[in-house]
Amino acid sequence: MLRSKLILWISTIIGLYHIIIAGQFLPQLGFFIPTQIHLAISLTCALLIIFILFRAGKKESSKIPFYDYLLIGCSFVSLGYVIFFYERVLQYSQFGFLDKTGVFLAVLLCIPLLEAVRRKTGWVFPILILSLVSITIFQKYLPGILYGEGYHIDRLLYSAFVGSSGIFGLPLKVATSILIVFLIFGALLERAGAGKWFMDVALSLTGWSKGGPAKAAVLSSALFGSISGSPSGNVATTGVFTIPLMKKVGYTPKFAGAVEATASTGGQFLPPVMGAIAFVMAEWIGVPYAQIAIAALVPALLYFLIIFVSVHLQAYKEGIPALPRKELPNFWNVFSAGWYYLIPIIALVYFLIVKGFTPEISGIYSLPFLIGCSFLSKDRDNWLLPKNIMLSFETAVKGWVLIAVVTGAVGIMVGALELSGVGIKFSQFIIDVSGGNLLLTLLLVGLASLILGMGLDSIPAYITLATLVVPALIQMGIPDISAHLFVVYWGLSSFITPPVCIAVYVACGLSGSKVWETGGEAVRLGIAAYLIPFAFIFSPGLLLKGSVSDIAIAVITAIAGSILLACSIRGYFIKNMNIVERVVTSIAGLLLIGPGILYPLIGFIIGIVVLLWQKFTKVKSNTELPGELPN
Repeated sequence: MLRSKLILWISTIIGLYHIIIAGQFLPQLGFFIPTQIHLAISLTCALLIIFILFRAGKKESSKIPFYDYLLIGCSFVSLGYVIFFYERVLQYSQFGFLDKTGVFLAVLLCIPLLEAVRRKTGWVFPILILSLVSITIFQKYLPGILYGEGYHIDRLLYSAFVGSSGIFGLPLKVATSILIVFLIFGALLERAGAGKWFMDVALSLTGWSKGGPAKAAVLSSALFGSISGSPSGNVATTGVFTIPLMKKVGYTPKFAGAVEATASTGGQFLPPVMGAIAFVMAEWIGVPYAQIAIAALVPALLYFLIIFVSVHLQAYKEGIPALPRKELPNFWNVFSAGWYYLIPIIALVYFLIVKGFTPEISGIYSLPFLIGCSFLSKDRDNWLLPKNIMLSFETAVKGWVLIAVVTGAVGIMVGALELSGVGIKFSQFIIDVSGGNLLLTLLLVGLASLILGMGLDSIPAYITLATLVVPALIQMGIPDISAHLFVVYWGLSSFITPPVCIAVYVACGLSGSKVWETGGEAVRLGIAAYLIPFAFIFSPGLLLKGSVSDIAIAVITAIAGSILLACSIRGYFIKNMNIVERVVTSIAGLLLIGPGILYPLIGFIIGIVVLLWQKFTKVKSNTELPGELPN
């Protein structure tokens, strides 16, 4: 009880501190905190929370073991030096090397940082970081693209501890300014009851149709997944409601789990928040956030269109009935009971897009709207009074500590890549293997993104890919936003692609299905994650770039192609399809999504032929009478 209260108060203080810093309130009062000191304070808070709450092994215990006190002490000594002796840290930057004290302090920070990442994410990411560090140290003994000059450990630690791309680099800056603000926004929205309202609205809109609960799962998971920032976390949150409901109406457990996994993963593609990846991308590329949100809109909608049509067709294919209207909430009753939840979201979009404020300022300016509208709820439990606000801060901070330590640890990796040059060499290697062919380069980058993204959460996956493989696409002449969105889709597809499909694992725990069969369904449902990136590379109109006619043609043909792809995947158009019909329909769908006018025109003709054939064979089968029995 004492520990839980302590965490509640610490989380509240951490949340308030970051709002004050992100909102730039201190400079208005004449106080200024250097960025590196702020980052050190934030990282200290994150490491403290992790070592208080999470044990080294699988066994949970409220008692903190002695070695965790040692790790906390190491963190405090190293980060405390940055906070209280900031000028000496600046001198390291000027000298270009670390003395023995600096090396000692860097080690004291790297060890607890990597251990914190391991506890929260598993072994994959720490092993990746240590592998790249080892490559940097032993480069002169390695073959091929890994060969290089090699650097001593003290030079590597300098890059991690002091370098501009190290622990205190851009990823941690984004985590301690933008991401924590949006996690607080999302936690307050959920605490105010918006999550249940989103689900009820989606169910009232779609529940009356065949496969209604699955369609509601797609809508609600898309909306809330965009804000939550974690595919697996969103599955665990919304899947508790959606998966049992899908199973209740007749969907198989594997299909129900796959729908939730793919929809929750797709939330990371969907503006306005895009699971906070868009904010990291905007800082990385150096463009306004609005450009990324606008460019990402149509591909995200196509992704969900394929899932939505797929669950609709599956309902017809399996004869799954609609829910009785008497069991469904009335839309207007539901909407009128929670319409005010739209106020803070509209305010957020207004500040982000219309006013063009920075993401963190937009998020902070939207908080008063969110807190104020909560008092319009008839349920007093949804009112954002101090207790609920504190509980929201606790939820947000517990989710943020993972992002903080991961983005800090990413700095070790990025620093090692910059020294070794492996990132540039890797990109050049891809181009060399592809022979400069754009399509082959895209295939190799996609495959590399899928593999490198396995086992990582969305933000570290994106940062890793932006460092290693995006340069290959940019070198091929692909615009920055297109290149980064390409690796986002392929990297996050690892959440639904076996064997390391984290979102599917979580969904299986709720649906009771097996991982491989659910993962197979998820791959089919989420086929857009693999195909749509190729479409917007070859057809920029899908990113809303080009003339109005180019954009209109690209969007309309892509919508038609997406529907045909969904039909071929589910094996149902206006009736069940045989293997030949499915293959032909797939070809038609791919051609419609393709660039230019000729390919979509061919796809359109093929699609019409398939449709007419399906109608003809269906009518024929309905009109044929069974043959008479012989006398």
